[in-house]
Amino acid sequence: MVRFGAASLLLIASYAAAFTSTSSRLTSHRIPTQPSQSSTSLSMALTLYGSQGSRSPLVNWAANELNLSVEAGDLSKNPHPFGQIPCLTDDDGVLVFESGAILNYLQSKAANKGIHDDKKMAAVSSWISWANASLDPICFLETPDGKVYDTGLKNQNKRIQRLDDILSKSPFLVDGEFSVADVAVASYLLYVIQFFPDVDLHSKWPNIVRYMKECAGREAYGKAFGERVQGYCVARLGEMESGAGKEKKLFGMF
Repeated sequence: MVRFGAASLLLIASYAAAFTSTSSRLTSHRIPTQPSQSSTSLSMALTLYGSQGSRSPLVNWAANELNLSVEAGDLSKNPHPFGQIPCLTDDDGVLVFESGAILNYLQSKAANKGIHDDKKMAAVSSWISWANASLDPICFLETPDGKVYDTGLKNQNKRIQRLDDILSKSPFLVDGEFSVADVAVASYLLYVIQFFPDVDLHSKWPNIVRYMKECAGREAYGKAFGERVQGYCVARLGEMESGAGKEKKLFGMF
């Protein structure tokens, strides 16, 4: 789990909370779903305990894409066994924690409205696990006590190069269509340019930059992370593509 200092979290939370509406100029298609049994009937009991300064928005992004309604929980009643966020609850005493596990649960919750075959479900689940187990430690380098001090994306990396190769042949990770796999992978990549905005990715991995920009421009991303965060990410990635100068740091804290 990425850990940021208390001051950083407070700034991020207050900053992002001020911009939660989605720009009407940015549109996209959600993950394919089927009309029917109203989406809310499948998700009335979904409650997310989290904040804008944690990984919680990526859970909201997935829920938005899957057309699942998620209510905000009272953090003073957070049932996570270690008191961490994000944490999700559902009917019948269901408790899910760790962002990857929550994404998998949301995908299974909406499976009858989107993915219908085991092959695709397995692929999505695998990418979610890869994002948490392999991508996260590359994106965020930590001190022994768990504080993020830099990003590994400043240097060449064989795994990231392989990801760029994959994205050179397909716009998204699974069957060429946007899925929760992309929510997991793109979220971490997009966090990097928010906290380390001076990093240049395009010279090494142009296909990843194109992919990040496509994901950041989705309506559901803007709804989850806020209009200004979305606008910044899209603009910064556009600058990388054009070779323009570096913007001022988004949060001004590093």
